[in-house]
Amino acid sequence: MFRVGIIGAESTGKSTLAKYLAKRYNGILIPEYAREFVEQKGTTEVTWEELCEIAKHQIEEMERLQDTSDGLPVFFDTELIVTKVWFEYAFHRVPEWLEEAIKRFPMDVYLLTYPDLPWVPDKARSNGSDAIRMELTERYEAEIEALGIPYYIIEHTN
Repeated sequence: MFRVGIIGAESTGKSTLAKYLAKRYNGILIPEYAREFVEQKGTTEVTWEELCEIAKHQIEEMERLQDTSDGLPVFFDTELIVTKVWFEYAFHRVPEWLEEAIKRFPMDVYLLTYPDLPWVPDKARSNGSDAIRMELTERYEAEIEALGIPYYIIEHTN
């Protein structure tokens, strides 16, 4: 299985890109679970326990895929690095088991979406500030670099 992690700040085109690539390469799309979670909850505010639930769901998806991907490429619309950075951003700490899972389920490549698209608000987004979007992008990039996994920055053109 070839794993592609598509990560970036909110409203940078991750979901659109993930859907396109999965269709284009006849791959498997793993949608963003955090979006589904906060839409069902009705607020973007999540507790430590809820963020743990989101991360554990992501890990379960990765475990399930190990036996069922049939060699197809898998495109993750966000993944564990995003969740790790949210733990750091919101709670200033990360569960040890999440760090271990990131190492246990490495991506083969990352596509990091640059925050150069205009912010589009919706009920699952909460960080429209350009400064916060850039800060998160820099944090994601630092995490990828620390893992030593290849990545490409996806910038948008008009």
